[in-house]
Amino acid sequence: MSTRRKLKGRRIAALAADGFEKVELVVPMRALEAAGARVDVVSLRRGRIRGVNLHMPATRVHVDRTVEKADPADYDGLLLPGGFINPDLLRQSAPAREFVRAFATAGKPIASLCHGPWVLASAGLLEGRTLTSWPGIRDDLVNAGATWLDQELVQDGNLTTSRGPQDMAAFVPGILDAFAATSPQPVRTATRRESDRQPDKPVGWAIGALRWSPKPSAVAVAGVGLAAAALLRAPAAKH
Repeated sequence: MSTRRKLKGRRIAALAADGFEKVELVVPMRALEAAGARVDVVSLRRGRIRGVNLHMPATRVHVDRTVEKADPADYDGLLLPGGFINPDLLRQSAPAREFVRAFATAGKPIASLCHGPWVLASAGLLEGRTLTSWPGIRDDLVNAGATWLDQELVQDGNLTTSRGPQDMAAFVPGILDAFAATSPQPVRTATRRESDRQPDKPVGWAIGALRWSPKPSAVAVAGVGLAAAALLRAPAAKH
């Protein structure tokens, strides 16, 4: 089957909130659509959500459905991008956690990378599972019952994970194969084994990117100051 038609007729939900890492949503979305899938962006609110490049604001994407209005039964698979902010917002949302659980219960493929597996941990889905993620959340996943591997791509039953943008060349083919599965994958748990150790230092390219990122503009600084001043002037909430 050609790459273009590999996912024809498949419908994928991309669950994301403000602060999603742009490359981790946009690149997989484009690859899935090029393979024939329809991808809906599902989020916590309507409108357009803001992406980021590490900590810098990036462009927005249109939300197709809010998580309260989206039915997991309408989708063949789930994409959970990362970013520092996006999964932290999602994991605090009960509807988002329930949305994710529905895919796991049905054995539908779930693909995530970077900080995305935070949502899986908060949804209670990692006991006995094997996966990878951004190294910084390794301990959170292990404490949630998972085995963590320091590999560019880990596939465990219906779960496909990568560490971050640096693994995109492996992640994209991996999710194309996972979402092309013709039957539900059983939600299985393996005998827990020893996880790979936590890296000894942060990811070098991320540190470099932050070090050389531009200074905030005067407009941005002024905006933060005005917002802070407005909060200070706001009357205290009445109890």
